[in-house]
Amino acid sequence: MRHVPTRAEQRRWRWLRHREFRGCKFRRQYPAGSFILDFYSPALRLAIELDGKQHQEAGMTEYDFRRSRYLEAHAIKVVRISNELLIRDARAVFEQIAFAVDSLIWW
Repeated sequence: MRHVPTRAEQRRWRWLRHREFRGCKFRRQYPAGSFILDFYSPALRLAIELDGKQHQEAGMTEYDFRRSRYLEAHAIKVVRISNELLIRDARAVFEQIAFAVDSLIWW
Protein backbone atom coordinates (compact mmCIF):
# COMPACT_ATOMS: atom_id res chain seq x y z
CA MET A 1 0.00 0.00 0.00
CA ARG A 2 1.35 3.41 -0.93
CA HIS A 3 1.69 5.92 1.89
CA VAL A 4 2.24 8.91 -0.38
CA PRO A 5 -0.78 9.76 -2.56
CA THR A 6 -0.33 10.94 -6.13
CA ARG A 7 -1.14 14.54 -7.01
CA ALA A 8 -4.34 13.37 -8.71
CA GLU A 9 -5.38 11.44 -5.59
CA GLN A 10 -4.75 14.49 -3.42
CA ARG A 11 -6.96 16.60 -5.69
CA ARG A 12 -9.81 14.06 -5.62
CA TRP A 13 -9.50 13.50 -1.91
CA ARG A 14 -10.30 17.19 -1.38
CA TRP A 15 -13.69 16.55 -3.06
CA LEU A 16 -14.45 13.31 -1.27
CA ARG A 17 -13.29 13.73 2.32
CA HIS A 18 -15.49 14.73 5.28
CA ARG A 19 -18.73 13.86 3.47
CA GLU A 20 -18.27 16.92 1.25
CA PHE A 21 -19.39 15.12 -1.90
CA ARG A 22 -23.17 14.70 -1.82
CA GLY A 23 -22.93 13.89 1.90
CA CYS A 24 -21.36 10.50 1.16
CA LYS A 25 -18.48 9.12 3.18
CA PHE A 26 -15.48 7.96 1.18
CA ARG A 27 -12.36 6.26 2.44
CA ARG A 28 -8.95 6.53 0.80
CA GLN A 29 -6.71 3.49 0.17
CA TYR A 30 -9.43 1.03 1.23
CA PRO A 31 -8.63 -2.72 1.23
CA ALA A 32 -10.96 -5.01 -0.75
CA GLY A 33 -9.77 -8.60 -0.88
CA SER A 34 -6.20 -8.52 -2.14
CA PHE A 35 -6.72 -5.08 -3.74
CA ILE A 36 -6.41 -1.53 -2.44
CA LEU A 37 -9.05 0.86 -3.77
CA ASP A 38 -8.09 4.49 -4.36
CA PHE A 39 -11.41 5.75 -2.96
CA TYR A 40 -14.36 3.76 -1.63
CA SER A 41 -17.80 4.56 -0.22
CA PRO A 42 -18.96 1.61 1.90
CA ALA A 43 -22.56 2.87 2.03
CA LEU A 44 -22.78 3.16 -1.76
CA ARG A 45 -20.46 0.23 -2.50
CA LEU A 46 -18.74 2.55 -4.99
CA ALA A 47 -15.03 2.45 -5.84
CA ILE A 48 -13.34 5.30 -7.66
CA GLU A 49 -10.08 4.26 -9.28
CA LEU A 50 -7.63 6.82 -10.66
CA ASP A 51 -5.56 5.36 -13.46
CA GLY A 52 -2.11 6.80 -14.09
CA LYS A 53 0.26 5.98 -16.94
CA GLN A 54 1.24 2.68 -15.29
CA HIS A 55 -2.21 1.38 -16.30
CA GLN A 56 -1.12 1.62 -19.95
CA GLU A 57 1.82 -0.73 -19.43
CA ALA A 58 1.86 -4.31 -20.70
CA GLY A 59 -0.19 -6.63 -18.53
CA MET A 60 -2.05 -3.87 -16.70
CA THR A 61 -5.14 -4.10 -18.88
CA GLU A 62 -5.64 -7.72 -17.86
CA TYR A 63 -4.92 -6.91 -14.21
CA ASP A 64 -7.44 -4.02 -14.22
CA PHE A 65 -10.01 -6.25 -15.89
CA ARG A 66 -9.58 -9.00 -13.26
CA ARG A 67 -9.69 -6.44 -10.49
CA SER A 68 -12.91 -4.85 -11.79
CA ARG A 69 -14.51 -8.29 -12.24
CA TYR A 70 -13.62 -9.22 -8.65
CA LEU A 71 -15.11 -6.00 -7.30
CA GLU A 72 -18.26 -6.28 -9.41
CA ALA A 73 -18.69 -9.90 -8.24
CA HIS A 74 -18.75 -8.47 -4.71
CA ALA A 75 -21.42 -5.89 -5.66
CA ILE A 76 -18.97 -2.98 -5.82
CA LYS A 77 -19.50 -0.53 -8.68
CA VAL A 78 -16.22 0.68 -10.17
CA VAL A 79 -15.66 4.07 -11.79
CA ARG A 80 -12.28 4.33 -13.54
CA ILE A 81 -10.88 7.78 -14.24
CA SER A 82 -7.62 8.55 -15.99
CA ASN A 83 -5.27 10.99 -14.31
CA GLU A 84 -4.91 12.66 -17.70
CA LEU A 85 -8.65 13.45 -17.84
CA LEU A 86 -8.56 14.66 -14.25
CA ILE A 87 -5.79 17.13 -15.07
CA ARG A 88 -7.28 18.16 -18.42
CA ASP A 89 -10.96 18.44 -17.42
CA ALA A 90 -11.62 18.27 -13.68
CA ARG A 91 -15.22 19.40 -14.22
CA ALA A 92 -15.97 16.36 -16.40
CA VAL A 93 -14.51 14.09 -13.71
CA PHE A 94 -16.63 15.80 -11.04
CA GLU A 95 -19.73 15.23 -13.17
CA GLN A 96 -18.80 11.58 -13.80
CA ILE A 97 -18.43 10.94 -10.06
CA ALA A 98 -21.64 12.88 -9.33
CA PHE A 99 -23.56 10.77 -11.84
CA ALA A 100 -22.26 7.54 -10.28
CA VAL A 101 -23.09 8.71 -6.75
CA ASP A 102 -26.53 10.01 -7.73
CA SER A 103 -27.38 6.72 -9.46
CA LEU A 104 -26.61 4.83 -6.22
CA ILE A 105 -28.21 7.11 -3.61
CA TRP A 106 -31.61 5.96 -2.40
CA TRP A 107 -33.63 9.14 -1.93
